[in-house]
Amino acid sequence: MMQSRHTEVIHALSVGRTRFSYRILRQPTAQTEPVVVLGGGFQGRNGWPHMEDRIAPVASLVTADLPGMGSSDPLPADAGTELMVTAIDRIIDDLGVARVNLFGYSYGAELAFGCAQRNPHRIARLVLGGVVSHTSAMQQEMLRRAAEHLANGDVEEFATMAARMQLCLDEDRHIPHRSLVYRYVRRSMRHVAVHVPQAMDALRRSLTSGSSFAGGLTGVPALVFAGEHDSITSPELQREFSTSIPGSRFLTIKDSDHWVVLERAADVADLAARFFTGRPLDSAPYVAQSTSPKPAGDSELAVSR
Repeated sequence: MMQSRHTEVIHALSVGRTRFSYRILRQPTAQTEPVVVLGGGFQGRNGWPHMEDRIAPVASLVTADLPGMGSSDPLPADAGTELMVTAIDRIIDDLGVARVNLFGYSYGAELAFGCAQRNPHRIARLVLGGVVSHTSAMQQEMLRRAAEHLANGDVEEFATMAARMQLCLDEDRHIPHRSLVYRYVRRSMRHVAVHVPQAMDALRRSLTSGSSFAGGLTGVPALVFAGEHDSITSPELQREFSTSIPGSRFLTIKDSDHWVVLERAADVADLAARFFTGRPLDSAPYVAQSTSPKPAGDSELAVSR
């Protein structure tokens, strides 16, 4: 335990023999239920400083090293989403609260959605970003080639291909600090290749969720958001996915792609804080496009700019 602006506590848990942990920054005067943050395949409990800046003043903040991430045990070879969702259930049990706010991004969105489907009564509000609801044949081929480079020990080419898969490199689309973000992501992928067991499996899970987003969800207030230039799953397809959650909101964030949580980190945190505390979303200066739910029976989406 260490002292900062808030009291930070690390809790160790397990699913079967697989050990993992979560970190909580407690807010004694919270305005809303605890916020549990679930990131991409390589984002652990210490990777969310901007969430701390925006969320910790209004709610207890929970981040996790789920199985296969950070300091936790590797994900068993035969395990999948079910084990990860069970781990999230363990966290909610350990918090001792009736409900939580759940934020999931990229692979974390798949886990958050599965958790909400299984136990909607435990989720006060749900935010899903960078939803990988579809993967193209070209992306599958790039994953195959990246796996070959990794298997052959070509870490540099693997890192290059993995970074290019996740970022929009179209110079006609404005993304501030594109070169800086590319170098950061490529360096991260190189670190993963060297230090993370089953690195390719983790990357594949992050980028090929697909059918895990089937089945719909009712009874949970939800927001789905995307970087307006997301090139993994297009914003149009992510908006289509949002219609499977009745009453949900959908919006895109300006000048960003699938790595919006890095490129517009403060804005993503602000968006989450707004939604979890019931504040307006459309007035946020970073919103590029917003879709509001229409009354039941109206099949058209209302899109305003």
